[in-house]
Amino acid sequence: MLFTISARSKPKGMPVLDFLDAGYGSIPRQRIDSVFGFLERSTLYGGRPFVAPELSDDDVEQLYAARIGVRIPLTNHYVDRDEYLENRALLERYHRKRNAVIITNDKLAKWIRQDFPHYRIEASVIKNIDSYRAIYAAFKLYDTVVLPMRFNEDAGFLRKIKNKKRVTLFGNAGCALTCPSKTCYPSISKINKYQGGEFLCSQSIKYREQRGMIDFNLEELVDLGFTRFKLLRARPGGGTGY
Repeated sequence: MLFTISARSKPKGMPVLDFLDAGYGSIPRQRIDSVFGFLERSTLYGGRPFVAPELSDDDVEQLYAARIGVRIPLTNHYVDRDEYLENRALLERYHRKRNAVIITNDKLAKWIRQDFPHYRIEASVIKNIDSYRAIYAAFKLYDTVVLPMRFNEDAGFLRKIKNKKRVTLFGNAGCALTCPSKTCYPSISKINKYQGGEFLCSQSIKYREQRGMIDFNLEELVDLGFTRFKLLRARPGGGTGY
């Protein structure tokens, strides 16, 4: 098994390897493929609003020394060529083997593929790739594909996927597992352009139950042939809406 681990909720100033030992000490270091999180400010981030870097320069160097890659969540829905060119400095800084980018916008994936060949390019869960046809179409552009959390509970669907080693499944789940429409993602993409916008959610915080992360049975998923897993962090305080 290989894991990519979220740096979300890493305490400020806490070295990243200490963070991994504290939160994921049961995972052998050699099984950690990468850590993902915000680096310097970029308008290409998506998924959640950028507030501050989650991985410092020292963290990045620690990960490199431990032979762990950095995975950059460039999952904004909206990007044009000029904006891509404005963000080339960030891409150049982290362009090396073992590092990866997580992408939602196909145009961005194509530009990075052409200009930065050392990155592994992963199709974000935000793309909502939800059929065999969509999976195999994504394989033509992306190295790996993240499937929506709900498929972890559909062994029949997972069993029939070809080339499972190019599929990443979630090892745990938060609000996205049962969200009916995921309106937050495009709204956050607009917020991260720093030109206004507001956070939108398909469910009112007032009415939805706040629960912690749900862990999936990884042994069952490995028995189906899957080897790549993504681990999330709960919001500060341990809760997540769902």
